[in-house]
Amino acid sequence: MAQVTQFGVRRTSVDDIYAYLYDEISSLRLRPGDKISEADIATQFGVSRQPVRDAFSRLATQDLLLIRPQRATEVKRFSMREIVKSRFVRLAVEKEILQRAAEQCDSDDAKQLDTALQLQEQSVQDRNIDQFNALDYEFHKLLCQIARSEFAFDVIVSEKSKVDRLCTLSLSKGDRMPELVEDHRAIAAAIKTHDPVEAIKAGVHHLSRLDETIARISETNTNYFMPESQ
Repeated sequence: MAQVTQFGVRRTSVDDIYAYLYDEISSLRLRPGDKISEADIATQFGVSRQPVRDAFSRLATQDLLLIRPQRATEVKRFSMREIVKSRFVRLAVEKEILQRAAEQCDSDDAKQLDTALQLQEQSVQDRNIDQFNALDYEFHKLLCQIARSEFAFDVIVSEKSKVDRLCTLSLSKGDRMPELVEDHRAIAAAIKTHDPVEAIKAGVHHLSRLDETIARISETNTNYFMPESQ
């Protein structure tokens, strides 16, 4: 049954189930390889199995669930091949965004960057990982807006969703937030001074921080990853 929110957007039970499971998976409350019961989720939400199947299908499209006939649905394990592909695509898009942002940043854009950094610094002081994740998302969205290329954020989000869980592991394994804010500050400084070379350099450095995490987790949590043959 669809519900109308205060903003007039129709929200269905599929949306609710999808949002719940997406949060559980991306926050790692549901870990790679964990089994999920269609019947249990249907009971939990008081719905038939069809909206659960639809939500499962949406999550499978995002490479977050593995649905197999006659076998239990499970949270999809990481694929090193897909991670490499995703990071290649995102890096290519982000480089273009940083180039354009540095060329087109105006005084209003600069103020928005300063505000974004202030909010991030506050979340670091509060040690609020969930809030920082949301602000990180908004920062990269803002870069696309400054680049006058909002459409590119759809690609970034699509590729980012494939490694978000690794980002969560990175933050939960150690206090990485301060250095990520410093990366954002370097990116913002280069953009505000219209220096695309430095902006791209800072952006590449920022995205490369996940490489160490991927290598470490692939060694210490091999069960989180698919065998190379899959």
